[in-house]
Amino acid sequence: MSKTLYRDPVNGKLGGVCAGIADYFGVEIWLVRIITVSAFLIGLGFFVIVAYVAATLILEKMPPEEAKKTNHFREHQVKQKPWQQGKSASNLLADVDQEMMQMEQEVAKMEAYVTSSEFDLNRQFKKL
Repeated sequence: MSKTLYRDPVNGKLGGVCAGIADYFGVEIWLVRIITVSAFLIGLGFFVIVAYVAATLILEKMPPEEAKKTNHFREHQVKQKPWQQGKSASNLLADVDQEMMQMEQEVAKMEAYVTSSEFDLNRQFKKL
């Protein structure tokens, strides 16, 4: 499945370019922002501004169905410390357990599809 580069104004600050790049490459948004600001500060300011404006104008806005997929992965807060989230450790473990159960169910659905005759039939049609 190929991934498309979009702007992500929902998770972005200005035009969503850094958030879209972060989603495309699968890295944290703050890392892309730091790289962008660093490039600006080390003397590539004009290039960074032109590239950012061009990307804002050229890249399409992320469709809602794609945004739901990316927001699903941003919803969990495992990286946060429990006292920052306002939950006890047992509540956090319960949340993580629930997430893992949902992922396990999704993997089970994928396994059932891949091992089905429908998958083989679809694959044969794609080969034609």
